[in-house]
Amino acid sequence: MRGVITGWGKCLPPAVLSNTDIAGFLDTDDEWIRTRTGISERRISHTGVSQLAAVAGSRALACAGVDASDIDAVILATTSPEVLIPSTASRAQKILGIASASAFDLNAGCTGFVYGLATANGLIASGVHKKILLIGAERLSFYLDWRDRNTAVLFGDGAGAVVLEVSDDDSGVLSASMHCDADAGGILMIPDFGTVMDMSKQPEPLTLQFDGREIFKRAVKGMAECLREAEERAGVSLADCDQLIPHQANQRIIESLGKLLHLSPDQVMSNVARYGNTSSATVPIALCEALEQGRIKPGALVFMTAFGAGLTRAAAALRWGSRVHPLGESRMHLPDCNMSALELIGPMLRYQESFTP
Repeated sequence: MRGVITGWGKCLPPAVLSNTDIAGFLDTDDEWIRTRTGISERRISHTGVSQLAAVAGSRALACAGVDASDIDAVILATTSPEVLIPSTASRAQKILGIASASAFDLNAGCTGFVYGLATANGLIASGVHKKILLIGAERLSFYLDWRDRNTAVLFGDGAGAVVLEVSDDDSGVLSASMHCDADAGGILMIPDFGTVMDMSKQPEPLTLQFDGREIFKRAVKGMAECLREAEERAGVSLADCDQLIPHQANQRIIESLGKLLHLSPDQVMSNVARYGNTSSATVPIALCEALEQGRIKPGALVFMTAFGAGLTRAAAALRWGSRVHPLGESRMHLPDCNMSALELIGPMLRYQESFTP
């Protein structure tokens, strides 16, 4: 047995933060950001992670034609949980009205969704569950130091979700590859949040350790290695790949990975320009848009890959099923937003500036 994706959905907050907006409070400009990252804008959420996750999840359920009561498990890949206890997955589960299913968060950095895909497939293959809702959701704007142009321009908020069910043919998750280079974990890290915090000191803005040059080098190599491992395990060839859905961190990383694998731009999905890096949500959001754009056909050979904090890396090979159009639409949506993206990040920026010498 294996799991096949039968439903998909995404949720992007309405507030858009453009490069020009950022240039209004940081020493940067649109050209500097775009030439280095390929990013033009990103979304800023006015709601919590569980609400983003629930809307994306509801759309995936409607797309699959699956009732919430049929879901056996809710897996939420996130690096930005709303609370430490309980899991944000259980909070999204409550909003969706899913009763008694198992629910847990999975933190593997930006690689979380691909880790979650392999985990969900394993649960289905072992017979533990039959229908699983897998979500990647992030509100990274909470973590960012909006005074730092090297990191503030990179990330955004959003969510994407898929429903996996037992495959009754040769479609589904064919293989996966997952690794973590823990010795290098410090090059992408928030070191001052969690039980390491010194509660005797006044809280200060969080620090995002980010070595962009080292991450670029390791990301391209690491994702390529995982893709080749997934390719070999599945008994298929990357040369026959119909669509690669890579982590959307940087357009140069995406292009370098495609060239290394000898894939054409048409074979490699990219939407980083519009959303920036939404961490564990990038792959499912990009998957949804690849389907919307007709880039994935019935029976297509699809690869997914990601690289993230830890340093984690992963890839999966899938044979797409027969359906590429939703069976239904969800009526769930985010609460109305009456603030601009600049207004939403304003309190965080003012708080951070109060600590600037």
